[in-house]
Amino acid sequence: MSIVLNSRLFLKACLASTLFLFLFSCKEKEASTSIKTADTTQAAITSPDSLFAKYSLDKIKLQPGFKINVFAEVPNARSMCWGAKGTLFVGNMGGGKVFAAVDNDKNGVAEKVYTIASGLNTPCGVAFKNGNLYVAEINRILRYDDIENHLDNPPSYKVIYDKYPTEGWHGWKFIAFGPDGKLYVPVGAPCNVCEPDSIHACITRINDDGTGLEVFAKGIRNSVGLAWHPQTGQLWFTDNGRDELGDNVPSDELNTAPQKGMHFGFPYCHQGDIPDPKFGQGKNCADYTPPALKLGPHVASLGLRFYTGNMFPAEYKNQMFIAEHGSWNRSQKIGYQVVMVKLENNKVVQSTPFASGWLQPGDSVIGRPVDVEVAADGALLVSDDSKGAIYRISYSK
Repeated sequence: MSIVLNSRLFLKACLASTLFLFLFSCKEKEASTSIKTADTTQAAITSPDSLFAKYSLDKIKLQPGFKINVFAEVPNARSMCWGAKGTLFVGNMGGGKVFAAVDNDKNGVAEKVYTIASGLNTPCGVAFKNGNLYVAEINRILRYDDIENHLDNPPSYKVIYDKYPTEGWHGWKFIAFGPDGKLYVPVGAPCNVCEPDSIHACITRINDDGTGLEVFAKGIRNSVGLAWHPQTGQLWFTDNGRDELGDNVPSDELNTAPQKGMHFGFPYCHQGDIPDPKFGQGKNCADYTPPALKLGPHVASLGLRFYTGNMFPAEYKNQMFIAEHGSWNRSQKIGYQVVMVKLENNKVVQSTPFASGWLQPGDSVIGRPVDVEVAADGALLVSDDSKGAIYRISYSK
């Protein structure tokens, strides 16, 4: 009798112990897969392997030694910039929000994504200077002071400039601070092709307090990416060519502006050698600055950065990466990749795909690169607005 009783007690103890371990493991798993964001909502964190599969990263083609992972999930991720303390700020086109991604343990995956602004008018562009975050709306430049110390309780913004055009067509903006300390702000043409007034189809610059607006370069249809060569300090920028001239013309452009006052042809001349059927009459393409490189017809070349990190092989140092968002109006799609442009003596000598595969056979699209940014550890980040993600491309021998 005592043997049976002891057996029953032993069985109950085992069952109780098993139930406790099961409940504890569930709680532990739950605690490790959710965090609180700035707006106090629960944001699920999926394992890196699950994210790799979710975004079909096995289909992305890279050179030997390179690999890709998801750094953060950010809705409609557009332009990116780094804060002084390693916070990645991300603009947003469709949702009116600005985000901040934080990777405190430096493992290449952000632990938290804060929503630091909402209710804005297409806040695509972000730039950082002296502890402050600058955000570009359609017609305004906003500033969030001391932002990295207040990610969980962001300050109200200050309007530093509010007189940019209000047109939505090509009104979204990429912004960046130049070596001169000024904020460079492209202003797109409010049309497919037209003869704009002096404040459209150009790159402007202002002081960091919003004063001193001036036009730096003209004849630029829609630039959504610019950067300065780390050695020469010379400005380079992308420009999206006009539509409705056919599948194969005109090409998007990579341009460089070593000085103020240059004109790059729009709307009179496209890709340096194609007069516009309407606005090019009586004009000579030789009167305008041609592109340094024709990037391809309708590839939608957007963000660009020079590689200043130390992770990649030496041949990548100071070379340029460009995000191609991909065509939307060609009979056969093109773009949807990140290309590397090699420069020698400030001249383009080669352009090759660096990361591709977001365009699959049969014109299936699994992602659209928007911007690129170099991380402190030398990895390259790529934003994807269509999938709501930021990818991290790293290298190891």
